[in-house]
Amino acid sequence: MNQRPENTLLVIMGVAGCGKSSLGQLCARTLKVPLLEGDDFHAASNILKMRSGSPLSDEDRAAWLDTLAEQLQSHREGVVLTCSALRRRYRDRLRAAVPGLRFVFLDLTQEQARERVAARPAHVFPVSLVASQFETLEDPRQEPGVLRLDATLPLAELGAAVENWLRTPEEARA
Repeated sequence: MNQRPENTLLVIMGVAGCGKSSLGQLCARTLKVPLLEGDDFHAASNILKMRSGSPLSDEDRAAWLDTLAEQLQSHREGVVLTCSALRRRYRDRLRAAVPGLRFVFLDLTQEQARERVAARPAHVFPVSLVASQFETLEDPRQEPGVLRLDATLPLAELGAAVENWLRTPEEARA
């Protein structure tokens, strides 16, 4: 990128295994803004719960989302946040904290997610929880400021799509 787009407040979202961290790293590097890994802000109790194979509840996620909202507010010059943001109310909580926030939704099938999560055994999130993420996911495609991408595309292609989208004037995006 020659010049950073004006609005570089971005959340890379989707279920476990969709590639949030990989695309988040690429976008942060390209945009020259900090990367916040949403998982780094979970309470220890949430990490233990996930490791034990129990899905997080809305109550478990509440303080985490508040922390993420505070982090977004403290990076108004630009930031890329990786966050599952599975429910609309989670996304709306983040939008309320930072008006103009945009979301990149990395979409893939449950089987693709299971395969990817199984391939990273050291991760905090076990394969057994993938189904619960799909049960919780509320499709964001009809919401404003959301770009849906096929998570199975090559990383460079995903990064280029995000860059093009960020550079497109808001009134031209549909």
